[in-house]
Amino acid sequence: MSDIFDNTILCRKCNFKMQKAKIVKSGFLFRAMICPKCHEKLIHPVDEQEYIKFINLKNKEFRVKMRLVGNSYAVSIPKEIVSFMNEQKKIMDNMVKLCFEDMGRLSLNFHELKK
Repeated sequence: MSDIFDNTILCRKCNFKMQKAKIVKSGFLFRAMICPKCHEKLIHPVDEQEYIKFINLKNKEFRVKMRLVGNSYAVSIPKEIVSFMNEQKKIMDNMVKLCFEDMGRLSLNFHELKK
């Protein structure tokens, strides 16, 4: 199946040929077309749709139970979140990074950001 961005796309404002680019927003990498003349941007529709799914998940609050397992506590991660991460082809290792950020706030990191 061919990609829409494999075709020549003309800027709707100045009718100039747009060029491929990549834009990073909130850790998301968007495929884009940018006009070199007027700097009009066009985001790939599939990437934009995935970003909207991410924002909806991010704004959703999940209520999960904490369970005692041996000498530790376990918290389940909702299937919606894990499914989204797998769709994004983010590889989850067996070990994750757990940080005590503030009073009453923990963070789980599934991968390190490359510098």
